[in-house]
Amino acid sequence: MGLIDQTSLNSELTRRERFADYLGLERNVVAASSAVFLLGIGEELWKKFLPKYLESLGAGTLAVGLFGTTKDFLDAVYQYPGGWLADRLGRRTAFLIFVALAGVGYLIYLFSPSWPFVFLGLAFAMAWGSMASPAIFAVIGDSLPRERRALGFTMQSILKRLPMMAAPVVGGMMIAAMGVVAGVRTALAITLGLAAVTALIVLAVNIPINAGEATNVRGVWRSFHSALKRLLVSDIIIRTCEGMAEIFIILYVTGIIGISLPEYGILVAIQMATSILVYLPSAKIADRIGRKPFVIATFLCFALFPLAVVLSTGFYSLIVAFILGGLREIGEPSRKAMIVDFAEPYSRARTVGLYYLVRGLSITPAAFIGGVLWKLTPQTPFVAAFVLGLVGTFVFAVTVDEQYAG
Repeated sequence: MGLIDQTSLNSELTRRERFADYLGLERNVVAASSAVFLLGIGEELWKKFLPKYLESLGAGTLAVGLFGTTKDFLDAVYQYPGGWLADRLGRRTAFLIFVALAGVGYLIYLFSPSWPFVFLGLAFAMAWGSMASPAIFAVIGDSLPRERRALGFTMQSILKRLPMMAAPVVGGMMIAAMGVVAGVRTALAITLGLAAVTALIVLAVNIPINAGEATNVRGVWRSFHSALKRLLVSDIIIRTCEGMAEIFIILYVTGIIGISLPEYGILVAIQMATSILVYLPSAKIADRIGRKPFVIATFLCFALFPLAVVLSTGFYSLIVAFILGGLREIGEPSRKAMIVDFAEPYSRARTVGLYYLVRGLSITPAAFIGGVLWKLTPQTPFVAAFVLGLVGTFVFAVTVDEQYAG
């Protein structure tokens, strides 16, 4: 009887191991992805409503646009330092630093008496979303072989977007019941508690430090593959398209179209659910037919999403637009895997950080330009984003060879 029980246990463990291998669930990847998931639950309760929070604290449209531009700038300049810390101090120590800095930002948000203080909080809060990004990429690159990385990014992306699906709905209801300021501040208090738990989770990350040679920024740039540089150019154009319109979507759909904040939370949930549903099948198909068609599809949806929003007339037409917004993620795991594949192991986090540093600095003016275009008509930044998105899609399609996208 004992032998049968042992055989049954071994069989169960084998099934679990096969399932974990099928989904790219390596221990370090699970720990890093779980941290993203948990802190994401807290951040997504209020992140989509920050423009309304700024507005409630007295900020005008140009200040909201400047906030978006500042966010993009910090997202850029934090990437390489985050990668450097992850390579030099190790993934676990870097994660702990990023969580602590973000916690300071949440506290400043929570006690901001007026909108300029929110800008100060942003300087700290971005440490998790921006500095930690190269470290998360590097953990997947460190822990999984090349042929498993797209799937690893798929699972990480799903865990990142599950909070984006549910938390904005809860946040919208809290704000509707308590008011914008009180609702956002309550959500921030919850996030601070989740940040403490996240710090405990990242202690499970255990990857040896492999700093390698002390390569400077110029050396890391020289190590970039030519195909990676061409991907970067098209990515910059696409993210400029996104940046011109993204921060104004909540203002447009609530102020111009006239939907409520809880309805907006539902639309965000629909968008994230769409992303989650397409991740796994698209990753599996991409392994068979190549990554390039999926990256093209992603870039095309980035172009079409702002146009679909501005063509919407009510809640139900916005559902179609936000489904299209969710389809923007169909090729994102493939694009991220391409970046990691081209990176040298000893400078993996720095390569990812430099890629996003260049991309982020290039798109920094986008949100402010969107605010200026909004002054012409609220529809103008969305139409301009659509045109620019088509250009970015074309650039990728004609410059990145299939052999490097596959």
